[in-house]
Amino acid sequence: MQMFKGMGSAALAALAVAAVMAQDSKPSPDATADVTLGGKTITITYNRPSVRGRKIMGGLVPYGQVWRTGANAATTLTTPVNLTIGGTAVPAGKYTLYTLPGENSWKLIINKQTGQWGTEYDEGQDLARVNMKVSQTSSPTEQFLISWNKQSQSEATLLMAWENTRVSVPVAATGK
Repeated sequence: MQMFKGMGSAALAALAVAAVMAQDSKPSPDATADVTLGGKTITITYNRPSVRGRKIMGGLVPYGQVWRTGANAATTLTTPVNLTIGGTAVPAGKYTLYTLPGENSWKLIINKQTGQWGTEYDEGQDLARVNMKVSQTSSPTEQFLISWNKQSQSEATLLMAWENTRVSVPVAATGK
């Protein structure tokens, strides 16, 4: 506290506001979620926004509207092997992942457009919309997280969690 000695209360308040603003403007870190299925690595590249005291589900992420599924640039799925996601065939390739959140149901949107900013969604480029299972987390998830739960050499569950919500969908490698 010695370094703040002699600062007036207005200067200390301004310093506190600046610290909060710096925290709020902190960029969402880059992340990847990888799993090996069918002997090939499937990769999801995304950014991890934080809750930071905000209402997320039904607030920052409104129900009934397409969400970028992360932050910043669009979330991408790259697969060198054909997949079945929630029962839907997804050929090997690169895709953008969006979601359509709801209070009790979510859809994973697999979109053929790639390389765009996360908010540049073109519904005409949708490959598929797949139902996801929705549940509540046992404890809050501060930073948005995408992960995999591998069941076998060819099957895994894709998981997404943020705030108090967790969604999942089965994924399987179906060939080369």
